[in-house]
Amino acid sequence: MEHDVGVNNLQLHLGASNSVSSILSLKSEQMSPLLSNERGDSQDIQQEPNKGLPKLLDYSSYLIHLAVFGILGVLTRYTLDKLFGPSVGHVTSDQTILYLDLPSNMVGSFLMGWFGVVFKEDISNVSGYLAVALTTGYLGSLTTFSGWNQKMLELGVTGNWLFVVLGFLIGLFLVAFSIIFGIETAKGFKWLLRRLNMTSGSETSKAKDEGFKLQLTVMVVLLLILGLLWSLSGVLMISEFRNGENSFLWIACMVGPLGVWIRWLLSRLNGHGLGSRDLLSWIPFGTLIANVSAACIMAALATTKIYVNTRDCDTIIKGIQFGLMGCLSTVSTFVAEFNKMREGMYPWRAYELSYLVH
Repeated sequence: MEHDVGVNNLQLHLGASNSVSSILSLKSEQMSPLLSNERGDSQDIQQEPNKGLPKLLDYSSYLIHLAVFGILGVLTRYTLDKLFGPSVGHVTSDQTILYLDLPSNMVGSFLMGWFGVVFKEDISNVSGYLAVALTTGYLGSLTTFSGWNQKMLELGVTGNWLFVVLGFLIGLFLVAFSIIFGIETAKGFKWLLRRLNMTSGSETSKAKDEGFKLQLTVMVVLLLILGLLWSLSGVLMISEFRNGENSFLWIACMVGPLGVWIRWLLSRLNGHGLGSRDLLSWIPFGTLIANVSAACIMAALATTKIYVNTRDCDTIIKGIQFGLMGCLSTVSTFVAEFNKMREGMYPWRAYELSYLVH
């Protein structure tokens, strides 16, 4: 009898252990997708340097991409300022709530809805460098917060406080609606492409497998373009510095990439809060620091320009303001964060962020 009882207890123990192990295996099967994805991502990250560029060249490639597209953003902003400004379109001016940089901020916010929200993943699957260059480099330099803030500050100094309030409110409304309109039109275009079977997620995900030679070739080509742009800007700056009215633009093209690089480095602070507990992690501190610091330096340079009051100083300071400060600050990234918060669980955070920036 004791032998039979021992056998039964052993069978019960083995059965219980088997049931526990089956339950644990079932739970692990239910919980493993996230863990397996994380492991898969880490394996891809570890294998990616072997497929692409080494770490130093990878970092250099990002800087080169950002510089080239940043200069293109500066040139586009200048073109839009001239097109809608007093010299051509007579839509914007320095004396009204429709400030000179409003068209570029609206166009950049609209394009951010396309390339920074809807098609961001597709572009990243093709090339991570291109995704960063388009959003942080081109659109970040096409839009500028410091120019917007400086024009409102100048209106406030002259006593037009109503224009200041309306300029901030209407400006925020226009750029916020621009990114919404961009997202909606991009979604419609993406739906049309899928209906026409012109693109698919599986096809674009395969396009990211870039080889070392291809990435190196693209980096060298962009480096040559960057050298050409800088050389051309330097020659035009020297030839037009004394007599040309556009000499500040070439100074802006030379110093603009520095602002893009600083903003790109500061963007790593986005998503991180204060202290070990990540307090206020919903605030994009990188974008906030870039915009506020650029606005403060912009105001200091404007004050310096008033006190020095020479043609050469005005040209240099205007080039630094338009290029370095214009590329350091951004509206496209800010309005993307604003729209993301507005559609989240705490929409009031979007307006609180806007209050903090302004």
